[in-house]
Amino acid sequence: ILQFFLEVNKSAKVLTISSEIPKRIQSALKNAEESKQCLNQFLEQETHLFSSINSHLLTAQTWMDELGAMIDQIEEIERHLAYLKWISQIEELSDNIQQYLMTNNVPEAASTLASMAELDIKLQESSCTHLLGFMRATVKFWHKILKDKLTSDFEEILAQLHWPFVAPPQSQSLGLSRPASVPEMYSNLETLFCQLLKLQTSDELLTEPKQLPEKYLLPASPSVILPIQIMLTPLQKRFRYHFRGNRQTNVISKPEWYLAQVLMWIGNHTQFLDEKIQPILDKVGSSVNARLEFSRGLMMLVLEKLATDIPCLLYDDSLFCHLVDEVLLFERELHTVHSYPGTFASCMHILSEETCFQRWLTVERKFALQKMDSMLSSEAAWVSQYKDITDVDEMKVPDCAETFMTLLLVITDRYKNLPTASRKLQFLELQKDLVDDFRIRLTQVMKEETRASLGFRYCAILNAVNYISTVLADWADNVFFLQLQQAALEVFAENNTLSKLQLGQLASMESSVFDDMINLLERLKHDMLTRQVDHVFREVKDAAKFYKKERWLSLPSQSEQAVMSLSSSACPLLLTLRDRLLQLEQQLCFSLFKIFWQMLVEKLDIYIYQEIILANHFNEGGAAQLQFDMTRNLFPLFSHYCKRPENYFKHVKEACVVLNLNIGSALLLKDVLQSASGQLPATAALNEVGIYKLAQQDVEILLNLRTNWPNTGK
Repeated sequence: ILQFFLEVNKSAKVLTISSEIPKRIQSALKNAEESKQCLNQFLEQETHLFSSINSHLLTAQTWMDELGAMIDQIEEIERHLAYLKWISQIEELSDNIQQYLMTNNVPEAASTLASMAELDIKLQESSCTHLLGFMRATVKFWHKILKDKLTSDFEEILAQLHWPFVAPPQSQSLGLSRPASVPEMYSNLETLFCQLLKLQTSDELLTEPKQLPEKYLLPASPSVILPIQIMLTPLQKRFRYHFRGNRQTNVISKPEWYLAQVLMWIGNHTQFLDEKIQPILDKVGSSVNARLEFSRGLMMLVLEKLATDIPCLLYDDSLFCHLVDEVLLFERELHTVHSYPGTFASCMHILSEETCFQRWLTVERKFALQKMDSMLSSEAAWVSQYKDITDVDEMKVPDCAETFMTLLLVITDRYKNLPTASRKLQFLELQKDLVDDFRIRLTQVMKEETRASLGFRYCAILNAVNYISTVLADWADNVFFLQLQQAALEVFAENNTLSKLQLGQLASMESSVFDDMINLLERLKHDMLTRQVDHVFREVKDAAKFYKKERWLSLPSQSEQAVMSLSSSACPLLLTLRDRLLQLEQQLCFSLFKIFWQMLVEKLDIYIYQEIILANHFNEGGAAQLQFDMTRNLFPLFSHYCKRPENYFKHVKEACVVLNLNIGSALLLKDVLQSASGQLPATAALNEVGIYKLAQQDVEILLNLRTNWPNTGK
């Protein structure tokens, strides 16, 4: 029954849904029909509107064409008006200048010309070539008139002040008949100077600056200010008169003549420029330094002269070298005495030109090698010039090494003011080549002296190697060479000439630009020291052959002797050692001798321990005698060089301790060592009796070398 009712209910729902679906479909169709009608109406309206717009556009096109033509005409007229306004403005400024000049109002005329020059600069982007030409011609016209007038008046004032000052400052005098006119004269000087400054802009527009060829890579710099240019004119005339053409003063082999003349002119005028001209520039708010501006103007004369002369003497070594020397002296005085900035154009830019620079490098190398030949062939090559002055002669530097390092230092001074890092790096490579060449020469001389490795000359060579290495290590921390290291790092990074590890070491300052040279020198030093140590060690071994055969088993005990004395067989050994130590202490510098005796002691300690102590057996007297020979005679030989020499003979010292232990302590130690299962108990026992260097097995061997054991019946 329940199933029947469920089926009836389901059938009723299906009938209800079936009756509702047609109604919804009809409603949707009706809505779609209405939407279609609306859309058709919109399309009809759009067609009508489109037709109306096209009709209106056709009608308005004529008006648009007429209006466009009128707008073009208006724009054209506006351009003409603007053009005429510019012309009017130029003419107005020109008329003003004329009026000012007619009324002798030069300051206003100069100010107006400055305004006109500024307009000229503003017009540079314009395409109106005729307007630009008119503007430039007008500026040029008035600039010439004003410049000529002001220059004439300015030169007249300078003449009254006896400018230029060709005599030193002490002898300068105005030579005025009426001292009362001096203030008025300086007032006129200031007025004219300021008026000429106003012409600076127009002068830069009209005057092409004189430039040397691009190959000299001179730094960009503005023109010298106009009043200073006028002040320089008489000096420029003098310079060209004396140092050009066929004048007797124009001698290519005497560059010092014109260089000294320029320095003298700068010095003669410094006081006047600082006291009279600089205050004027400060007053008008200019950042120009009068003295440097004056120096810069004179410097251009020198640069032009050098650029002309250098090609003529490039392949004459003596003349070229003389020129470079004089130029470097000139540069040094210019920078140190007259504070000429390193950023300004200088003679170093001329010397840095590729052809000239390569020639300079070649000549520098040639003369350096000649100097090295002469210093090594000198009779005093291996003698220290300070040998009689103990405080100064700590390094015991032979004359050739000191002269060589002075040569390198002079080369550094010669190139350190070069304008580019790349040029400095090329000189650095030259220095490194010279160091390597000198090292090779030292090695050759050393090989000739190998048979006399303790001789004076051999020691002098060793001192030379040590001195050069020490100085190079000091230079590596110098700011100049650290800067070169940074520059080299950038070059190596660009060219991929070093591994990442090497680049990292350079960047972190773990290595230096001289590391390769220092490593080679240190290796040579170590080889030479080793040869000396081996030589002395062989002599000591020969002297110790009787001491090795000493009857250690049958020597009387200490109680049987009134006084302990040195073994007679040990005397040759100790005398040889003493003589060689004294000899080398006098011939080697302190640091080298310290390395020498420490290396010798290390070998001596092992030799005595292995060849004398371990090769023999000792009774009580023998052990006591050995200890006496070592602690009271051998060790004190080195007490002059360190406070506790026994610490350098660890094997011998501890072996003597073991051999001289009293019977009870020796038996106890022997039992501990034999019964020790681990390392700690044995180590503690050894430390307790003063044994730190020798191993447990070594101590057991030494105990077995003793013959004074009690008879236990075992």
